[in-house]
Amino acid sequence: MRKFFFAAAIGLITLALSPVSFAQTTDPNIAAKYAIGEIKSIDAAAKQMTIKTDAGSMVTVSLSDKTTYKKLAPGEKALTNATDVTFADLAEGDRVMARGTVSEDRKSVPAVQVIVMTKGDLAKKQEAERLEWRRRGILGVITALKPESKEITISNRTVAGTQAVVIPVSDNTEMRRYAPDSIKFGDAKPSNFGELKVGDQLRALGERTEDPLRFKPEKVVTGSFRTVGGVVTAIDPATGEIKINELEKKHPLTIVVKNDSVLRRFSGMGGPGGGAPGAAGGGQPGQGAPPARPQGGGPGGGGPGGRNINDMLDRLPTISIADVKVGDTIIVSSTQGVDPTRLTAISLVAGADALLAMLAPRPQPGQAAPNPAAGLGSSGISFGIGLP
Repeated sequence: MRKFFFAAAIGLITLALSPVSFAQTTDPNIAAKYAIGEIKSIDAAAKQMTIKTDAGSMVTVSLSDKTTYKKLAPGEKALTNATDVTFADLAEGDRVMARGTVSEDRKSVPAVQVIVMTKGDLAKKQEAERLEWRRRGILGVITALKPESKEITISNRTVAGTQAVVIPVSDNTEMRRYAPDSIKFGDAKPSNFGELKVGDQLRALGERTEDPLRFKPEKVVTGSFRTVGGVVTAIDPATGEIKINELEKKHPLTIVVKNDSVLRRFSGMGGPGGGAPGAAGGGQPGQGAPPARPQGGGPGGGGPGGRNINDMLDRLPTISIADVKVGDTIIVSSTQGVDPTRLTAISLVAGADALLAMLAPRPQPGQAAPNPAAGLGSSGISFGIGLP
């Protein structure tokens, strides 16, 4: 999401600095007169720093006594609101735009100006965005579409059950969609109603209406995701790969965990892999426990049936791949990829036995118990779309 903040803030600047000669570059953060990325290292003695673009390109930025430095707050769109800083104010993790003539191989740039958004400012902005999406947001799975009225119906899962919520979009609604090859919320591309499909996951930001089963959106983010449950059979932290036996179809799958993947542990409800209170990834005592049933509320707060399970999952303690154990039951969500046997994790929930049991349909008298993952496809839970 940092990329989104920075791109929005300097969009007007880059329009003026993007010559046609670099239009074919495969890295959108490198142009003829600038490079944008996160500071990975600083060499004060050599007056150099290395930045990494969002596409993974490494660029060496050379600095001189004539280089000027400007600090821009996230959300600002003009340099008139920037403040003067110095080379000494730069730090690893800051996001910068280095302006200057980029080399032919696009690996270096002597900067005449550096525009910086600090790591701290970006983190504060991101947290404010996350809080707003939690407070004024709704999640669900698209169950119906009405093109004539541009109405989206989603299945919104609460602890008390599912509810159908209608979300009408207009020309003023900002719509974005996950790219098939991306797992980042901030990489979602501009979209429109025509790209939506039944079965897509949706996250919307907006306002509740007088009708608790209708939601007025300002922003809508959607995507086609694959969500599976499985039991971990092997883990390779060095490569970031987790092997599982998929529960529903019994196929072996490889889960690829990247830096942007969000791993959490569902703890406090018992079952294998649930984790003990206070253990790595287990959170503090009481964290991850089943939420109490609330007294109603609108869609943004979980709807009239109870607190939203998606909201509960967002608040689970985060873990690392080192905290995932062989034998853990996990739920993982990924965008649809080319290789159906490999999934790049957007969200992964470990210790998911109790959660799967909660989602599974109840068998009728005399019927066999359903497959543990039978409830994932129709659960109404949006594991794929994270927060900013």
